[in-house]
Amino acid sequence: MLLNMSENNCPFEERDRDRLPPIINHNLDRGPKLPFPSYGSFISTLNHKRESGSHSLSSPLLLPAVKQVRELPPICPDVRQKHRISIDVLPPEVKARFISEPIIPIRTKTGREFQEDLERATISGDWKQVHDFYLITFDSFLELNAAFKNPQYTSPATYVIYAHLLRQIAALAEADHHFLMHWFKKLPQKRFKQLVERLQLFITTRLFPAKPEELPPMAKCSWWIPSATKVLSLLNAANSISSPPIVPFSDFYNLTLDHIDFMEDYHTWQAHGNSNRFTFCQFPFILSTVVKKAIIQRDSEQQMISMARQTLVDKVSRRQRVDMSLLFLNIKVRRLQLVSDSLDELSRKRADLKKKLKVTFVGEAGLDMGGLTKEWFLLLIRQIFHTDYGMFTYVKESQCHWFSSWKCDNYSEFRLVGALMGLAVYNSITLDIRFPPCVYKKLLTPPIVPCDLDTPVGMATLTLEDLQQVMPDLAHGLGELLSYEGNVEEDFYTTFQVFQEELGVVKSYNLKPGGDKIPVTNLNRKEYVQLYVDFLLNKSIYRQFAAFYHGFHSVCASNALMLLRPEEVEILVCGSPNLDMCSLQRVVQYEGYSKTDPTIRAFWDVVLAFPSELQKKLLHFTTGSDRVPVGGMADLNFKISKIDVSTDWLPVSHTCFNQICLPPYKSKKELRQKLTIAISNAEGFGLE
Repeated sequence: MLLNMSENNCPFEERDRDRLPPIINHNLDRGPKLPFPSYGSFISTLNHKRESGSHSLSSPLLLPAVKQVRELPPICPDVRQKHRISIDVLPPEVKARFISEPIIPIRTKTGREFQEDLERATISGDWKQVHDFYLITFDSFLELNAAFKNPQYTSPATYVIYAHLLRQIAALAEADHHFLMHWFKKLPQKRFKQLVERLQLFITTRLFPAKPEELPPMAKCSWWIPSATKVLSLLNAANSISSPPIVPFSDFYNLTLDHIDFMEDYHTWQAHGNSNRFTFCQFPFILSTVVKKAIIQRDSEQQMISMARQTLVDKVSRRQRVDMSLLFLNIKVRRLQLVSDSLDELSRKRADLKKKLKVTFVGEAGLDMGGLTKEWFLLLIRQIFHTDYGMFTYVKESQCHWFSSWKCDNYSEFRLVGALMGLAVYNSITLDIRFPPCVYKKLLTPPIVPCDLDTPVGMATLTLEDLQQVMPDLAHGLGELLSYEGNVEEDFYTTFQVFQEELGVVKSYNLKPGGDKIPVTNLNRKEYVQLYVDFLLNKSIYRQFAAFYHGFHSVCASNALMLLRPEEVEILVCGSPNLDMCSLQRVVQYEGYSKTDPTIRAFWDVVLAFPSELQKKLLHFTTGSDRVPVGGMADLNFKISKIDVSTDWLPVSHTCFNQICLPPYKSKKELRQKLTIAISNAEGFGLE
């Protein structure tokens, strides 16, 4: 166990955490001026100055009240009263420089300004400005205008012309693609969506034409789909750099590709990479999560089959008895030592992690037909993520878990959690884990484990928006610092130094060399916030996350991970939050009931009328998670069973088998009442 702290021996009280100022840190060596001990005194002082006229503040300072401030890791205001350790040098692996934001070329001339340039050039005879503008302008405005504004190109009869226009656009210079991408970014959502749909329809129709005779033979127009996909990639890039995105990233999925031989496409991509030989894997935004999951699983299966074949050959060559259990990852655990046994088993059997998982609880009879595996995941996740265990902290404000920053000598349990996530993806188990989105960005940084073990991993380029999803109060305070209109250096009195409390000891970290001597000013506050975010989300938890990263990739190591977006990794691990109870009704299985029984009719009348929150609670009550697997409701194997007990009983569930058991209630009202009580108070009502 990494850490187990009770209320009695906890050295850092909750009330101390709650009064921490999210962006104030202190330097005791900058002269006679004393730091503000809390946000309350800081705001009071500013208010007093405002009233006395010593500062002209155009708007009230919108900083969170002290009692609302809560952040991770805690940054202690009363550092003079605690033992302090100053750490000026961070470990080498966390000293990576920031990746600077790319400089995007921008056209600054409006149509009116260009017209004025023409008029001046006509009078003066000096055409230099007009000439220079043309040098950095698209070579073919006519083709662009025709391709993106002509509504006739939605008809297959015009696809020959449309394809040639798309090829012209795909062949533009890289700089022009940059400008075109930023032009797309400024389009209205409706117009943007129309362009995406037009290109998707073109690709789909070329792959599976309704009337093949309307289009040229595929052999003569093999360049059609590559050209359209490259143009679609410009729209995808524009969508990605927009905040928020113009359309959901899933709008770029072409579901027609679910029916092609995507493994052949994947193997071609592996063999040729991003060369001139076109593959859809070069443009992964167009592949659905279902396809990507299938690629990952089949790629892992092929690796597993290769390993199993080699093991069998070795056994036969040595004239040893062949045991078919070699084909599985067999985990044997005791319930009372669940975490330690699981850690030992996964550590000893690292070479078998890509094999099909089978779980056995010591001392219990029964074969694992899927239920024991799911129960193992459920119990293990609940125990590891419990706040008393100390590995993760639950942040109420963002309703997610974050890595504890406590330093220790062994981070193997974080590796175990990463391996569990990988095993869940490989074995199609949906986990009830609440990580913020930036965790999945970090998991893909880089998407392939570096050959050099000293290469930093998980050091993603994160922003204040990412911090907002983890520690919203702290992010709000930093946002106020960035927008503050007064004198930041004089009013905030902050340096490039942060304080972190670890097991009763307050440690100070310089965000840059000599940071405790560098004041935060109006000019450098953006750098301060950037370094602060990087410290909190990357550097302060580096060793914990590195172990977690390597655990995940020990199972899911595959080139296919390069195809995934962070959001797609989250969906693979936790499922989708989009519920469709009508779809569930169509695929549900019955045991002891039929779909025409009064109890079942009443059940669906009640469930379909539930608000979304109660529908999620029902799904969590029955399956252990309120999310839907990648394959949709059909992959849940949801079952409703009859239980012959008194109708005074509440419904019970077997989460390991996605099964809810209903007594034969006599009325819809009674069923609604009993079901609502059960799903709203899930713990203790027959969950197994």
